[in-house]
Amino acid sequence: MRRLVHAACDLLERGEGFAMATILTHVGSTPRTAGTKMITRSDGRTIGTIGGGLVEAEVQKAAAHALKTAEAEIRAFDLAGADAERTDLICGGALAVLIEYVPATPSNLQVFRNVLASLQSRSKSYLVTALGAAGQELGTIERCLIVEDGSVHGDLACSTDLVTAIFKQMAGDRYPVILTLDDRRILVEPCSSLGTVYLFGAGHVSQQVAALAGHVDFRTAVLDDRSEFANRERFPTADEIIVLPSFDSALQSVDVDGDSYAVIVTRGHRYDKTVLEQVLKTDAGYVGMIGSRRKRDQLYGLLLAEGFTKTDLERIHSPIGLDIGAETPEEIGVSIVAELIKARFQRDSS
Repeated sequence: MRRLVHAACDLLERGEGFAMATILTHVGSTPRTAGTKMITRSDGRTIGTIGGGLVEAEVQKAAAHALKTAEAEIRAFDLAGADAERTDLICGGALAVLIEYVPATPSNLQVFRNVLASLQSRSKSYLVTALGAAGQELGTIERCLIVEDGSVHGDLACSTDLVTAIFKQMAGDRYPVILTLDDRRILVEPCSSLGTVYLFGAGHVSQQVAALAGHVDFRTAVLDDRSEFANRERFPTADEIIVLPSFDSALQSVDVDGDSYAVIVTRGHRYDKTVLEQVLKTDAGYVGMIGSRRKRDQLYGLLLAEGFTKTDLERIHSPIGLDIGAETPEEIGVSIVAELIKARFQRDSS
C-alpha cells in the first residue's frame, strides 16, 4: 500500500488527478484481497495491480470512464459464475471493486500525505471513504484519515462519536470493512505498516534484503555499529538507518513487537549471538539468523547453558531463508524475503 500511496502523493503534487480502483470485498479464492488498490492515469498507464487478467482489464475500462466523467461506481465480479466464463477465470470466488476519480485537490493531497506519514511512523490510522446509502448512486466521493490521536484530515465530516465507533469496531482488524454508521455506508481501511524488518548488520546480504523487502511493503530498518556500512549511500531505500554504539545495545533505540521481523546478519558469530540474546527477550513475530547448521547448533548449546529454553530456540529460523539453493548475496536476499512473506502470511491467516 505504501508504494501506491507514495505514487498518489507524487501525482497529486503535480496536479494530476487519477482513477483509483479498490477491492472492497472478496469471498473465496480471488486474485487479490480486500484493500488492494490500483491507480490508472489519464494516459492509461497503471500503478499497482488488483490481480491482472481480464478482470483487471474490465476495471481499467471502468477507470477510463471515471477519468472522463468523474463518476464513481462499484463493480461486482463472480468468478464462479457468468463472469468466470466471460473472463476465462476459474478462481471460484467473488469480489467487489470501487472505481473512482481522485481529483488533484488540496484536500486529497493532504489525506494521502497523512496516510503516507502514518505508514512511515507506524501510527494507527484509518482511511474512511463515504459510499452513500445502500442502493443509492455514489455521487462525489469524500474521504478522510482518522489518526489514533483523534485528529481527522480530509473533506469527509466525522463526528467524535463516529470516530470513536470506528476505532471500537475496527480494533484488531487488518483488512477493510464496510460499516453502516450514522445511516451511511463507509469504507474503513486500516492504514498500518505490514511489518518492520530490522536488519542487524549492514553487509551485502542486508543490502539485498532491504531493497527487496521494501518492494513487498515491509518497512525496513538497518542497524550496524559501523557508519561506513550503515549509511544512506548503501541503503538508499531503507526507512531508517541506525548506527549503533555497539551491538550490545542493539535494541536500545527500536521498538520490537509482534509486527517486527528480526533478521540477524552481522559480520560475526559473536555479534549474532549478542543480538539474538536480546531479540529472544522481545515479542518479535519473526526471528531469523544467517549461518550454517553447525554454527547454529553450537550457538544453541551456549544459549541453553545460559538459561534460554528449547521453546525460545524454536522461534528461530536458522539457517535463515527458504531453501532454494541460494548462494550469492542476491539469491540469499530472495530466499530471506520469501521467508518473511511466508511468515507474514501465516501471521495474518492465524
